[in-house]
Amino acid sequence: MFMKEVFVMQRVTNCIVIENNHILLLKKPRRGWYAIPGGKMEPGETIQESVVREYWEETALTLENPKLSGVFTFSMYDNDQLETEWMMFTFKATSYQGELTEHCDEGELEWVPIDHIHSLPMAEGDHKIYEYILSASSPVSGAFSYTNEFELIDCRMNDEV
Repeated sequence: MFMKEVFVMQRVTNCIVIENNHILLLKKPRRGWYAIPGGKMEPGETIQESVVREYWEETALTLENPKLSGVFTFSMYDNDQLETEWMMFTFKATSYQGELTEHCDEGELEWVPIDHIHSLPMAEGDHKIYEYILSASSPVSGAFSYTNEFELIDCRMNDEV
């Protein structure tokens, strides 16, 4: 009998919130890397619903009018074998409601000056994503391939979705 291997692509949303030339980042404890707040979509959610829910869960802030700014795929390889794939929908916002939580289960929340982002420890592809999104006026797209140790193998970025 022929068995077809099926991969389920995980979908995630996140948001770059810009305030006074700073963005809110989350320092993850596992590697000490920075990332923008967000997380996995739930079944049946729209990407808009997901980003608002995930951002609130991690920050206690309710996003106002987040705009889709990027769509990216991530492929993780063990040697030449594809292990997992992710699709990430990245939003950008400049306004929100609420007070930033003092405790986040995912790591430490920190407002970081935009011009310091390039020097922070994070996945190599994230530097490219933030650079594109922070300078682009329209949504961008990209595809990233990594080893299981998060070493960037390949990266392709487009100026449009």
